[in-house]
Amino acid sequence: MKKEQMEQILRETAYVRTSGTPEELHCAETIMDVCRSWGLDPHLETFPVAMSHIFEAHLYADGREVPCKGFKLSGNADLEAPLVYLPSTDPASLTKVKGCIVLVDTGMSYWVYHDLLEAGAAGFITYDGNVNYPDDDIDQKELRPYVSLGHLIPGVNVNAKTARALVAEGVKNVRIVLRQAEYRGESRNVVLDLPGETDEWIVFTAHYDSVPLSVGTYDNMTGSVGLLAIADEFRKQPHRLGLRFVWCGSEERGLLGSKAYVAAHEDEWDRFLLNINLDMIGSAMGRFIAVCSAEEKLVHYIEYLGMEKGFPVSARTGVYSSDSTPFADKGIPALSFARLTGPATGTIHNRYDTIDILKMERMEEDAAFICAFTERMANAAFMPVSREIPQDVHDKLDVYLSRKRDDKK
Repeated sequence: MKKEQMEQILRETAYVRTSGTPEELHCAETIMDVCRSWGLDPHLETFPVAMSHIFEAHLYADGREVPCKGFKLSGNADLEAPLVYLPSTDPASLTKVKGCIVLVDTGMSYWVYHDLLEAGAAGFITYDGNVNYPDDDIDQKELRPYVSLGHLIPGVNVNAKTARALVAEGVKNVRIVLRQAEYRGESRNVVLDLPGETDEWIVFTAHYDSVPLSVGTYDNMTGSVGLLAIADEFRKQPHRLGLRFVWCGSEERGLLGSKAYVAAHEDEWDRFLLNINLDMIGSAMGRFIAVCSAEEKLVHYIEYLGMEKGFPVSARTGVYSSDSTPFADKGIPALSFARLTGPATGTIHNRYDTIDILKMERMEEDAAFICAFTERMANAAFMPVSREIPQDVHDKLDVYLSRKRDDKK
């Protein structure tokens, strides 16, 4: 795939496409249309997602209303309580939160939420954005069901400028008014098979959904277009292993698409030899990385290939926060490729994630390297990557998936 077609697809999909929405479906159909234009036969695999429509969300600070957005899936409330700012959720800090509405610096992770629940917090406030940005955008957050586990306290999200003002002005009491309706929606994965000479597969993943504030060109239509480039390359040539491409929906809500795909295909796990995930490539600046949830030998293989190709790549073992993780968690060796920018030259999950972050020549280069790696894996006489997940990676998976706390924090 040439850079001109890559750019065309990136521009055509530069709209917000959040989980379970018509826009997400439209993007899935765009990906399918590209595949069909090559004579290929993709299909959709749907899965349920929890959805919510917010009718009313207000935050009052000492009687004065301040801008906010309600947390979806956090229930309904009309609640007034003292405000406590909590920069840390250490045990000493948590002694202050009973019966209070808590402003947290940490976001609403599983352990933060359950610490607040156990300590008796009545509600919560999070924030995003940057006090140095010119906008006052507020992201639409949700209390993910696998975080709340059905135990709800109401929450709202504000802009960082508002959060700072609440603390700087010494606001004593806040009131949250939240009214919403929950329902069951539908998201989908786009799946394309390029069969090989065996019934074993390399599974490629990339998510195509975005967060509410972003058109998500860098995160992650670049990865989705990268998968299209790989499919275009290998539809033209034979390969020993089958290549399966999965464009995942609802990644931004906690890897829901890849989790649903892995769960639905349990009978095929033994035939999934490797997962290759793409999440953010093609940026004009930044370094190319590979994070391998697999044996250490794969790290060295990728670095050696980079030297052979004159393509700088930094590889390591670990867990990458993307769609490779559900595969690794089921014992399937997995890796994620990405080109990561610094915060001054590229940013995500906001209005600044646009095509301006990218360089189309870099998209071609990144895709070409991933194709070179794929060619070696797909045509290997025997899959060289051992089917083992090192213990330290298992431990990191347990932390990432909230099965245990990170004892280093």
